[in-house]
Amino acid sequence: MTDVTENRPRWHGVLERIAEARRGDSSESLAAVFMLGATVLALVWANSPWGASYDAFWHTHLAISFGEMSIDLDLQHWVNDGLMALFFFVVGLEVKREFALGELRDRSKAAVPLTAAVAGLALPAVLFLLLNPTGPQAAAWGVVISTDTAFLLGALAVIGPGRAERLRIFLLTLAVADDIGALAIIALVYTDELNLVPLLVAVGGLLLIWQLRRLRVWRGGGYLVVSVVTWVALYESGVHATLAGVLIALLLPVYPPKRKEVERAAALARAFRQSPNPEYARSARLGLERAVSVNERLMRLWQPYSAFIIVPVFALANAGVPLTAETLRAAATSPLTWGVVLGLVGGKFVGITGATALLHRLRPGSLAPGLTMPQIAGGAALSGIGFTISLFIVDLALADEALADQARVGVLAASLIALGLGAVVFRVARSSLPEEPSRDLLRPVDLQRDHVRGPVDAPLTIVEYGDFECPFCGKATGNIRQVREHFGDDLRYVFRHFPLEEYHPHARDAAEVAEAAAAQGRFWEVHDTFFAHADALEHDDLLRYCADLGLDIDRLEEDLRDGGPHNHVADDEIDASSSDLPGTPTFYLAAGDAVPQRHLGPYDAKTLIGELERMRAEQAAEASNAADPR
Repeated sequence: MTDVTENRPRWHGVLERIAEARRGDSSESLAAVFMLGATVLALVWANSPWGASYDAFWHTHLAISFGEMSIDLDLQHWVNDGLMALFFFVVGLEVKREFALGELRDRSKAAVPLTAAVAGLALPAVLFLLLNPTGPQAAAWGVVISTDTAFLLGALAVIGPGRAERLRIFLLTLAVADDIGALAIIALVYTDELNLVPLLVAVGGLLLIWQLRRLRVWRGGGYLVVSVVTWVALYESGVHATLAGVLIALLLPVYPPKRKEVERAAALARAFRQSPNPEYARSARLGLERAVSVNERLMRLWQPYSAFIIVPVFALANAGVPLTAETLRAAATSPLTWGVVLGLVGGKFVGITGATALLHRLRPGSLAPGLTMPQIAGGAALSGIGFTISLFIVDLALADEALADQARVGVLAASLIALGLGAVVFRVARSSLPEEPSRDLLRPVDLQRDHVRGPVDAPLTIVEYGDFECPFCGKATGNIRQVREHFGDDLRYVFRHFPLEEYHPHARDAAEVAEAAAAQGRFWEVHDTFFAHADALEHDDLLRYCADLGLDIDRLEEDLRDGGPHNHVADDEIDASSSDLPGTPTFYLAAGDAVPQRHLGPYDAKTLIGELERMRAEQAAEASNAADPR
């Protein structure tokens, strides 16, 4: 029997492997390797004996005509104006998703990285203009404003600290805000002239996309046709055509899957399984697509191509600077080159670190749990890697090729220096860490977000990280009941989530449903019910238990779709992972105002009671000594 994969084109298998890698844990570092490889190839090509062919190839013209209309660009500008529109489209999809469902949805959590991003945009531009206040090179101040997200996250994965999920989220949020600022500056500053009629056509295209969204059109074909027309019109208007990508992306709908659509897709899939035929296959495929928003489907489709093809091709087309002795001499004495280096390396490092430190001082506790200033400093240093958009703006800002080469040398040098500086800062930060990991509770008990059983001001505290499907956690609930009966109103019990999906496939869903129930004030009833039925936690089971308890199921499902429960559970999970918890259940104990400490021994009721009594006795002794120092 012949394997059908043997008949596929070789490139198809390569793209599938790229897509799989993009979805894996190593995707960010792998994407950075692709980009770095393309950069090195461009530099080698431009400085080889065949260097003349580099410019000759990328300045080869390609025209596309439709009747009397024609777009005639060289290959480099097809990459920069055409392919990069897809890159900015993916950026726009990510920005929209972050605002709708991600970190930027919670403005209080995003306040610090957003403030740092603004400082990281403004200070680099100021430093650049100090060295280049006038002349044609002054127009290149936009080169130093943006961070390359792919290189930043790739470098963080390679040289950053372990268990750095909080730092990664901080830097990703900062990079998204950074991209928004860079895109706004490209639109406002680097548009030379406007042609009104094509601009009106482009606006009409955007309004039509908005109308398709209002009509809940979920298939991508209609959006594609209008998007191509909008891109052409925006190009003809004089506004940089890449902005079409981000504007279209910001208009596309994004939402969590609706339960009704998921159930319909499952029914169609069952029908196909029972009677496999082309019609049922088509219906099942369309049903699955309809259950997921256009934003997420397109992001899943285009992310691997953007990261592994579009951005490396852009680097290949733009990073080929001829590093001749003359070019390097000119760059070494050029205020343009040094302005780029100072802006990207110094401006990003000082701006991001300084703004974060100031806000942290003015608002103690504003940093996410486990996120430290040394980590922020290391991430700020890596933010000086401004590769992709920096090179993109070089092409927009500088018509003089000699000045453009000096700016490109500055971008390449700044990226290398920022990488080295980040490695040094992270190494210093690691050397200052204690040898033994801390047993302190990472996130203090927060009465506004935590679920507390018992008096909120009780003198004794137990914090549990648990998993609704974990049999040991189910057993521990009985132990906790005995501990609470022993101490009565002297004890408060706090439950946090640590779903171990690798072993318990329904644990995360159960945790999110419990958080949705909390919005109706019924967390503890659902908590007890889920543990009582830990062997039957399919989603339909969870909804049935909630209905039996009298919860509003429509409201619960709407809260699930809103993303709040997911973010709450994810925060708990990140705290647990950052604390290197070995599993579930894990308990933290405290008496009085002391920071809860991780309990390392057995967790039977007798042991927990004895440990809390010991802590209470120690606190009483300390209070007695403080009152009578003799």
